[in-house]
Amino acid sequence: MLADSYGRVATDLRVSLTDRCNLRCTYCMPPEGLEWLPREEVLTAGEIVRLLRIGVTLLGIREVRFTGGEPLLRPDLAEIVARTAELDPRPEISITTNGIGLARRAAALREAGLDRINVSLDTLRPEVFRTLARRDRLPDVLSGLSAAESAGLAPVKVNTVLMRDINDFEAPDLLRYCLERGYELRFIEQMPLDAQHGWSREGMVTADEIFGLLSPWFTLTPDSERARGAAPAETFLVDGGPARVGVIASVTRPFCGACDRVRLTADGQVRNCLFAREESDLRSSLRGGASDEEIARRWQAAVASKLPGHGINDPSFLQPDRPMSAIGG
Repeated sequence: MLADSYGRVATDLRVSLTDRCNLRCTYCMPPEGLEWLPREEVLTAGEIVRLLRIGVTLLGIREVRFTGGEPLLRPDLAEIVARTAELDPRPEISITTNGIGLARRAAALREAGLDRINVSLDTLRPEVFRTLARRDRLPDVLSGLSAAESAGLAPVKVNTVLMRDINDFEAPDLLRYCLERGYELRFIEQMPLDAQHGWSREGMVTADEIFGLLSPWFTLTPDSERARGAAPAETFLVDGGPARVGVIASVTRPFCGACDRVRLTADGQVRNCLFAREESDLRSSLRGGASDEEIARRWQAAVASKLPGHGINDPSFLQPDRPMSAIGG
């Protein structure tokens, strides 16, 4: 198992396939983008699948989520999904994406073995999308969502980050849009993971504020049928159900005590927490001829040192050196 000293066991692996992205969202990176990893430092499809096989067969990983950067920028994504689906025991396979390019790839990814998909959508207004993402690609995202549903990747989940005085007023419209199409919306508190280190607690729209934005229009009640467990989202029934909305309040309502996630960066580093300031290098072991068992032991040691919580609310908190686009969500 991938167990830490606080009794938590990691069974959910988040795998960043690339640090590159085709958007420049204000809460993630500067307008000019970032210096990308050299291609030779990024894990190959074969190296990714080998680590997944070790995780699944030797270490108890049951869920695999591919992230980025933007995972759809990997031309070999369908191959990676298909080879992951061949593992025994087969893990649940999902992707988090900005949706650009999804319209032409959703069916192939489903056929390859993809089970679920999360698509980022922060606004329904083209002018706000341009402000937030610094690109004019809203139609691509919306068509990608539709294609995912048509491909059978249901329920399609939508991730939304609300920014104060930019898109926070859209919360009811976004929920209404998702309800009409059968998507499951999850609002996410903005986290201190931007490359510019410009995050501030005052600028973040909190979970309580999200409820306040929705309450004039919808009645939200706790979802007693879906136990939260280690899931990051608290889910609520909308107007009595069966439709649901989720809120991921990593800052104001931390769920570190039940966390079951571990992360692998695009360059083969294990991170035992999204906010960890230390990493463990598996790429060198892979390329240095280490056995599966040796890599598994190194992975176990990395998870064993996990701290009890992310520490965002501690005065001594320091933001990770790597931004979200380089860590993987």
